[in-house]
Formats: sequence, C-alpha cells, structure tokens
Amino acid sequence: MSATTLKTLQNVFMAQNCQRNRQLDTQYRRDRCAPDMCNFLPTQVGNCAWTGIAAMQLHHLAKYKSCTWNRKTVYCNAVSATSTTPLEKVDFHKLQNGSDIRGVAVAGVEEEPVNLTNLGTEAIAAAFAMWLLDRKKPDASKRLKVSVGHDSRISAQALQDAVSRGIASVGLDVIQYGLASTPAMFNSTLTVNEEFFCPVDGSIMITASHLPYNRNGFKFFTSGGGLGKADIKDILERAASIYDKFLVDCSENKEKADSVVKKVDYMSVYTYDLVKAVRRAAQDIEKPLEGFHIVVDAGNGAGGFFA
Repeated sequence: MSATTLKTLQNVFMAQNCQRNRQLDTQYRRDRCAPDMCNFLPTQVGNCAWTGIAAMQLHHLAKYKSCTWNRKTVYCNAVSATSTTPLEKVDFHKLQNGSDIRGVAVAGVEEEPVNLTNLGTEAIAAAFAMWLLDRKKPDASKRLKVSVGHDSRISAQALQDAVSRGIASVGLDVIQYGLASTPAMFNSTLTVNEEFFCPVDGSIMITASHLPYNRNGFKFFTSGGGLGKADIKDILERAASIYDKFLVDCSENKEKADSVVKKVDYMSVYTYDLVKAVRRAAQDIEKPLEGFHIVVDAGNGAGGFFA
C-alpha cells in the first residue's frame, strides 16, 4: 500500500470492520501527522499500533477478535507543524439542521463521506465560545465556563476532545460531563452548585438524536434556552472563518485544553434533582412510579441511561 493517506486507511479500516462487527462498539481516533514514513505492525492479537520515526499515531484502536494485518509501509501527506497546509474543504452551512448541527462523523457507510471532522468541530466549538463572549461580555476577572456532554455514539469521545480544544483556544473553561442527556445539559446552565462549577455560561450536547450510528452533531444552550436558527447560522459563519486559519498540527490547542478542562459527574446532581421534582409533583410520595411498567426507547442516543 503506497502513498496512502491516513484518511483513506481509516475509511477502509472502518468499512471492513462494519461487516465483521455489527455491534459497532469500536472506537478510533486520529491524532496528528508529520511528513515521514511509518510502519504499521500487528502487535498482540486484537491490538494494532503505529511505530516509526514520524509522529503519526492512532490511539484507542478497537479490540478486534482478529487482526491479521501484514506489515506495510504507510505515508502521511500532512506537512510539519511549523507550516500551513490547505485543509480539506468543509461546507459549514450544510451542517446546519434547523437549530442544531448535524453531520457524518464516522466513515464506513457507502456514499456518506465524513463532513463533521475533528478540526471542523474545533472550529465550531471556538465559534460558539466567541459567540458566547459577545453575548455575555464578561469583565476581565471572570472566565466563562462551558459544559460538554455526549450520548453513546462511537464518535463521541473524539468529538468531545475536539470541542474542548476549540473552547479552550478562545480562553474559556471546559467542564466535561461525559455520558449525559440533552435536558441535563440545559439544566447545567441553571443549577447552582459551586462544587460542580454550576451554573455554566453555555452548554454543548454532542448528539444526533435518533439518526444512524455514523452521524453526530451538536446542540447549544444558555440559561435562556436552546439557540435558534439565526444563532446557529452565525456560529457556522464564524467557524468557517476560523477553520481557514487552522494549522494541521493542533498540539498547542491540545495542551491549552488540557490545562482548563475539568471533569465532573454532573448527572448525579441532575438525577437527584429530577427525582426530587417528580416526588414533589406527586405530593411527596416516596415512590410515585411504583407499580408502573416503563419502556425506554434509547434509539441511538443516551436514553439507555434512564433505563
């Protein structure tokens, strides 16, 4: 396999695996590239790793039941971190879906190329952070906080990391919730709890609701509610401008993100408050749902949390 780009390798990698693993419980993420030659070597059964002089790596590769790759030479077409390169073109306006953002985040489905990339996601998150600064206009002594949660899709972790880098690049603090629900993300802008860094100034839910596994997207909230169509259009226009200025190597943003990211179990706070609200509405009955049979259709989202 000569002169094969990392993106092409990932597409083939995922397409082959989709046939072997219908559960689609694998995860992968792309780190960064440098111009050099790398060797792709099989290691222990079920694990693959990159070796070589270059800084090309794949982290969190899926643990397949069988991995029979032969040793091959793979080349990375990216340029060094000290120079700029034309990035893959992204039509940000096509990512708008009403008051949400939706796109293809995982390769493997025929005729559905990835258009919600990690770099595109960073640009969108940075644009939301700038939009938030314009609306909040905080004084110099206050750092705004943005909470980030996601559903159970296989692209969630990579997108959460990209969102965190984008927010941090603008100078805002990031509070990661991990697996969460959309109502909880809005509620984090209202909850008063300093231990959990609440209330936050803005919130992003990484989800594509009921859409297929290869899709993902974002919902945005402030204490005033979800953002509207005009707000999303504004954010995507800002994102397009930011994206044009990006470098391929975003290690500086990653280091900055790591320094301002906090992780908390906000769902424990949200569910506690939710239980209290249900009991209060039922005139303080301890178990108001006792005897009921409740069916939860999780779809492709995080509804399984409630089940």
